[in-house]
Formats: sequence, structure tokens, C-alpha cells
Amino acid sequence: MIPRLPLSELFPDFHPEWILAEDEDLIVVDKPAFVSTHAPEPDRLDDVVTRLRAFLRARGDDEAYLGIHQRLDRDTSGVLLFTRRREANAAVARQFEGRTVQKTYVAAVAGFGERAPRGTLRHRLVPAPGGAMRAIAEAGGPRAARPARAARPGKAAGGVGKAAGGAGKAAGGTLAITHYRLLERRGDRALLELRPETGRTHQLRVQLAAIGLPIAGDPLYGGPGAARLLLHAAELRLDHPATGAPVAFRARLPEAFAAWLSAAPADPYAGGVAAVERAMREAAERRYGVARAGDTTALRLVHGAGDGLPSVSVDLYGEHLLVSLFGAGEGEPGAPPREIVLDAAHRLGAKGVYLKVRPKHASVIVDARREEFAPRHAVRGQDAPDELTVLEHGLPYKVRLGDGLSTGIFLDQRENRRRLRELAGGARVLNLFAYTGAFTVAAVAGGARESVTVDVSRGALAWARDNLDAIGADAAAHVVVEADVFPWLKAAAQAGQRFDLIVIDPPSFATTKKSRFSAASDFGALAAFAFRVLAPGGRMLACTNHRGIARAKFRRHLHEAAREAGCDVVQMKDLPDPVDFPSEPGAEPHLKSVLITVGAPGASAPSAPPRGARERPAAEARSRRRGGR
Repeated sequence: MIPRLPLSELFPDFHPEWILAEDEDLIVVDKPAFVSTHAPEPDRLDDVVTRLRAFLRARGDDEAYLGIHQRLDRDTSGVLLFTRRREANAAVARQFEGRTVQKTYVAAVAGFGERAPRGTLRHRLVPAPGGAMRAIAEAGGPRAARPARAARPGKAAGGVGKAAGGAGKAAGGTLAITHYRLLERRGDRALLELRPETGRTHQLRVQLAAIGLPIAGDPLYGGPGAARLLLHAAELRLDHPATGAPVAFRARLPEAFAAWLSAAPADPYAGGVAAVERAMREAAERRYGVARAGDTTALRLVHGAGDGLPSVSVDLYGEHLLVSLFGAGEGEPGAPPREIVLDAAHRLGAKGVYLKVRPKHASVIVDARREEFAPRHAVRGQDAPDELTVLEHGLPYKVRLGDGLSTGIFLDQRENRRRLRELAGGARVLNLFAYTGAFTVAAVAGGARESVTVDVSRGALAWARDNLDAIGADAAAHVVVEADVFPWLKAAAQAGQRFDLIVIDPPSFATTKKSRFSAASDFGALAAFAFRVLAPGGRMLACTNHRGIARAKFRRHLHEAAREAGCDVVQMKDLPDPVDFPSEPGAEPHLKSVLITVGAPGASAPSAPPRGARERPAAEARSRRRGGR
């Protein structure tokens, strides 16, 4: 049985309170952050235009016409206007194109210092790498202005430099003019009112970065860390297209601005059940596109500090929720209040709520099925079936919510499984540390001609076999192997086995009776072994969620492993996390995923182990059962 998603309350098409004003000619909304104005991809349905149209149709407007005259960046909140009749388009378009519409924004910045409380920024904007823009101060502009560049994580945007092609070419960029006024200042932090005369890509973000004031929560331009991009379209003024009378539409400044300005560490749990429930509902809103796609019934609803609720995650499995509490024990400093979190989750409308308690050091867990860590029954509401089936991009997977710390599927790999499915056509696939075989299921669904699924746990492999049988996989072509990964890889290389597509997603730490595995020290050796069985022109998907391994270091390990194995890396591509796993502000994503493509090897792969590699059994089984990826 595949449970439905309780969509009606958590994932409505549109929230009526987002509508600021509406008449026969106009509809004006307060767009939340994290929602695009219109779909960035043809198959996406989580943008404002698509959602508002669905809302209008459900209200009885079959045509649901919306004329689009402005846009806001996905992470910018605030006033967004649409026309409701084609006859209103000309008057509105004339005002936007003629720059007679007055737009007012509010931005949060740090380091305002002794600058003048008001002024005008004039720059020429030119494209920069990575989808960013660069701002070149015009003659007579602010002396402090410098070219703004896309920033590396942890680096501020700005710095002295010229656009490609020199100052003359930069002068040919598009003119950007913005007036600013200091609204409020507390210590090093300030809120600025911004009134742009022009409407250029990233104009406000790049201009402020150019004078050393990147907006908080804007990593592209080196802004200080914040829970979101702190840029808000506060007001829009124009003449009404039917009457010609001046009208103004205002959107209240979100609470995040005052919280950031105060710089006081806020306790997200201090407001009790109602406040935590509200934070969970806001987090759920960001998952609208996944939940309403119709082909996925399992996703992460809350991802810790990335959603403003540190040390807590909430996963949705059909009609049930699974709450995980991380770190300190209950009652200890920094521990989330268990009963408040569970009560808030139950109020979201799911049939039942399960609990997992995950200590900071997983080594303290002797038995992951103990009631103190993983109660077998729902702690709120009704139990789920002992085994139920969820969908992910239309594929069925069996999960168990009350059986230890792991459920049978790692939800953070959803988009990687989709990518693997797209690459698997006609390929011979190897899935290492396979657990319940979710990657193999995706590969078989994508047309893999053969697959080998390797794990040391007999129970996990039986589960994997069930998942494969559920999609009709041929057991002769798609085999499961109970084995330690390291010696299995050595034997496979000696036997001359080659695979077109390899997946490596080991636990961060694990132990068995015979050995220990640590991603920090052993991933490079593992990758070198795997490269030796990768066919020329093949691809490898390598993943780790070890928080001590930075993305740059992970890539370095993989490059060294490929060299060690005599493989020529043609491409190494970082893959983004799913939208339901947002990073903690200012931190790297917890999951590092790299897709590597190799060319012809420099030499035939020898059967001896890579130099410096220590042979050891792969130690995934016990960690997988504990939920310790």
C-alpha cells in the first residue's frame, strides 16, 4: 500500500493571506522568499505564477489570466504585481518600461560605518562568471565603490579589478542607478531603504556589494550569513490602469529583518508549540514543488538549522512524520525540547509521529533498536504499517518507520537517484555500500542492462532484493552480493570486471567485528579501488555526508584516487543537494556529491592494491543499521 500525502493543509496552491490587493484589473501579492516568480524549468510547478493560477482556477476563474510585468529574484520577498485583464496590460507596461513605477526595497547590511545616511549609487553592470554581475563605478560615483564579483564561500565580494576587456568595455555595460537611505542602525548592522531608478539583473545586490555592503544572506556576492537573503520589496507605486489614480501597495517587513538587526541569538523553541509549528509550516512551504509533483510521497519537511530549527529534522513518509533529535541528550544545554517538537509536528496533520534520538557520538549506541533511541511505535497518533511503500519520482521503495534508526531509504539522495536513472540506459552498474539498493532500483528503472549490488549486511540485501523485485528486475541480470567492499573490489579488478556506472555512498563511520571504516581517512583508498573497475568513458557518483570533509578536500581525494588508479578524469562535477535539505547559514551542504567522468586510462589497471591503500573489509553494515551514514 502506498500512503497518500496529506497535502490539503501543508501544501496549498496559494495562501490567501499572500494577496495584498485585488480588483478586476490587478492582483498584487506578497511573494515569500524561496519562491520563483515564474518557473525556472518547464516541468517545475512551484513558482508564483503557476501556483496563483491554480488558486484562481480552484476559486472558479477558468481562464485565470495573469499578465507578468515584473519579477523578483527567488530569494527576494515582497510586492509583486500582475494584471488580471489583457486590457490593463498597455497602461501598466507603459509605466514599467517608462520607469515611472516607484519601487522601494529594504536590505540588511553589515559594516555601514560612518557613511552618509543617504546617497546615490551609479554603476555600469557587466556579466561575471557563475551567473553573477560586476559593478564598475561611474566617474563621479562613490569613491568607495569597487567592482563586485561573485564571492567564494567565506570571502567578501568586491576588490579592485576591471571587467574583462578593460575599462573601455566596462563602460559599455548597462547603467544602474539606486538611491539609498539609512532606516535603522544597531551597532555594526543596518537596514537600508533602496529606490532603484533602473531595473537590472541583481542590481541592488551587486551595487551594495560594490561599495562593501553586500546584503546579508547573499553568498553569491559575499554577504554575511543569514537564514535567507535579507532583501524585501516593501512598496510599489504606480497609476491604476483603469482610473489613472495613484495607488501604493505595501508588504510588511518579514520578522527575519528585525531578528538579524538585533544580532541577539534567538531561541527558536522559546515560543513553545505554536512557534515551532509555525516554523515547521514555513519549512513545509519551501517543499511545495516536491510534494505537489504527484510522484513523490517521502521527503524532508524540516532540515535543522537550515530551516531555523537546529538539532531537529522532520521527514514525511506518506501520512506519517518521523522526527529526529540530534546532539545533546534531553534536558542538556542546546537540546531541543522533545515534547514541544513532537506536539508541534503532530499538529501538522499527519496520522502519526515517530521519534529517533541521534546522539552526537553514534558510538554510544550499542543497539539502535533500543526504545530510548528508536521507539518502535508512534509517539503521537497512530502507528504506520510495519512495512509500507513510498514513492520517489514514481519508483516504489519499502520503508520501516519503527525498526531502528534507519528507515530503509536516505531521502537526501533523491535527486542523485534521479540523475543516476537518467544516466543508466544500457549501462553495467555497480552499487557499493548499497544498503537496501535504492540506487540500483533507480538504475534498473533507467534501463541498466546489468547491475551488481554490494553490501556486507544480509538483511539489507534481502531488503534490496525486495525493492528490485517490486519493479520487476531480472534477478539474473541484477544480482545482489553479500561481501565486504574492499576485498570484493580487489577481486573484481583481478578478474577484469568493468562497470560503466559506479555509485559510492559509504557511511561516515562504521565498525564490524573485524574492522573499522572512516570516510575521512579511507575514502581515497576506496575510490582508488573503484576507479580500477570503472570502464573507459565511464562515470562514478561519489558521495559523502561526513561534515569534516569539505567539498574542496573531497574533490582532491577523488583526483588523487583517479591518478593512483591510472584514470584520466575528463570532468568532475559538483551536484547540488535537494531543495528539502537546505544548508545551515554560512555552512557547506552536509552532503557532498560529485559526478566523475573518465576517459581512456593511462595504463591498464593492475590487479595489485593502489599504493598506500590498506586492505580492509568495508564496514557499512552495522552503521547502516544504526542510521549512521
